[in-house]
Amino acid sequence: MPRYLSLVQIDERTAPAEGPSPELMQRMGELIEEITKAGVMLQTEGLTPSAQGKRVHYAGGELSVTDGPFTESKEVVGGYAIMQCKDMAEAVEWTKRFLKVHEEHWTVTCEVREIAGG
Repeated sequence: MPRYLSLVQIDERTAPAEGPSPELMQRMGELIEEITKAGVMLQTEGLTPSAQGKRVHYAGGELSVTDGPFTESKEVVGGYAIMQCKDMAEAVEWTKRFLKVHEEHWTVTCEVREIAGG
């Protein structure tokens, strides 16, 4: 059965400074439990803010390292999920459910891609 990676992109400029609300975390926990029991969720985690990250770049034979936050980026990867689904349509349906647990003031996008060789 194919595996899919969902990259969770958030707009850090509009995300609440205090992070997700307790209600959002409860809804998220319930959904993750459901997806896991369905045998779909293989792994998922949130990421620390981009201010705590580093971007490593390679071009023209040279490496460079940039400290976060990455001000040129409107959206940054805020988390990920690895799911095992029968097809892309199922992965997209689970991802839609994930997005719907967020409050309206969140701006969240998920990029869903099949893992090569999955």
